[in-house]
Amino acid sequence: MYTQCLECLTIYRIPPSALTHAHGRARCGVCRAEFDTLATLVDQLPPEPVGQLERHHPGPLPILDVPAMRPKAGQHDLFAIEDDVDVAPAPSFVHAPPAKPRSSRLLRYGNVVLLLALLAQGAWAGRGWWMTEPRLRPWLDAACLRLNCRLPPRADIGQIALVSRDVRPHPSQSGALIISATLLNRAAFTQPYPIVEITLSDLDERRIAMRRLAPQDYLVDARALARGLQPNATATIDLEVVDPGRNAVAFEFKFR
Repeated sequence: MYTQCLECLTIYRIPPSALTHAHGRARCGVCRAEFDTLATLVDQLPPEPVGQLERHHPGPLPILDVPAMRPKAGQHDLFAIEDDVDVAPAPSFVHAPPAKPRSSRLLRYGNVVLLLALLAQGAWAGRGWWMTEPRLRPWLDAACLRLNCRLPPRADIGQIALVSRDVRPHPSQSGALIISATLLNRAAFTQPYPIVEITLSDLDERRIAMRRLAPQDYLVDARALARGLQPNATATIDLEVVDPGRNAVAFEFKFR
């Protein structure tokens, strides 16, 4: 039987054993191209001059209905090769399919690990949003309760309102003022006490004095500080400050 390289058109004589060795695939010994030997397989060469062998195109599967023989029980396989039968070596252009490189699998595993690391880094960077998101926080609290851990308290400064305020002279200290304020937590959860910023200004809204107080500066009760500001609860603070003078006619409260 004969076959032809589809690239350089070199014609080869090929034994049947070579056809089954690589499922009809072979490599040309001239141009090194891999081609399908069955595409141009013929029993006899056409008359000279030989140009290009006719190329076979796939058609319907043939039905083999005339068996030559059927093996009996205990017989060897019909196509088994006995040890004492000489088998012609495969031609040099027949080759086994290349093994899949192991490095490609390692590369895929590495990409998966890098993707997981990137997702974990993004979750850690946005942990502040995860902690304060109202729809996610109950799930996080339940998970942390099972894991015996403690999340930082939720905080939403926009839900803390100033319901009353007052500035008056100190009754027993000259040159001092008493500033009173009442805070209300409108949130449905307990919040830590905020940082209170008080600004005094004149008639032209120019700042004369400003003081920023941490919770421990205006709360004496350590237990109340640890409990936090309960939902819909109020807290009253009284501050003693030095009187900045008669020009201080307006004051402003901010929470941080």
